[in-house]
Amino acid sequence: MIAEVRELTVRYGAATALDGVSLTVAAGELVALIGPNGAGKTTLVNALCGILAPAGGRIAVPGSLALVPENRHLFGSLSVDDNLRLGAWRRRERDTGHVYALLPELVPLRDRPAARLSGGEQQMVALGRALMARPDLLVIDEMSLGLAPKIVGSLVAHLRERNTVDGLAVLLIEQNARLALELCTRAYVLEAGRVVAEGPSAELAGSPEVATAYLGLAEG
Repeated sequence: MIAEVRELTVRYGAATALDGVSLTVAAGELVALIGPNGAGKTTLVNALCGILAPAGGRIAVPGSLALVPENRHLFGSLSVDDNLRLGAWRRRERDTGHVYALLPELVPLRDRPAARLSGGEQQMVALGRALMARPDLLVIDEMSLGLAPKIVGSLVAHLRERNTVDGLAVLLIEQNARLALELCTRAYVLEAGRVVAEGPSAELAGSPEVATAYLGLAEG
């Protein structure tokens, strides 16, 4: 198991943001975490990455983890190449060549300040920065936020390739449930800090409750 969360509880003062959440990601697996705004998805990401201390439960990540955060958080005054290198700050080898091979759209942009990129280009840089760490698990928080469908489709294709070729495991935290369930083979549904459904993505997509709440399909 590349990541395991058991009975995780996280609180902000007296408010409980996560209440007994359990989740696993196996090596080479594509897993989605879907749910509405305020469900606790980003809180789970921050706890998984060690940014938040749990009030209870257990988190185990025996391999290496890299995060593509919501809203990218790039250094706007630095070039694309410098932003990528920051992803390998714990590694001796910081050659960005393998990222440009994976994301060739970034090659003509390598010397451009990140602040001058489009939203889709910035998301590719954020993805490339995370891949510079050569992680066992890639955690992506709201990949599609504010991006055109064509750009999202390109990012999905890159993720599928890395999963197939390198066995990269992915935990995708996403409001766009249709996208998440199409990309990932297994999924969890988080509501009000609790997992209310889990299982193979195809089964969840076929559930009337999930389809009505998250896929925009009317009952009947």
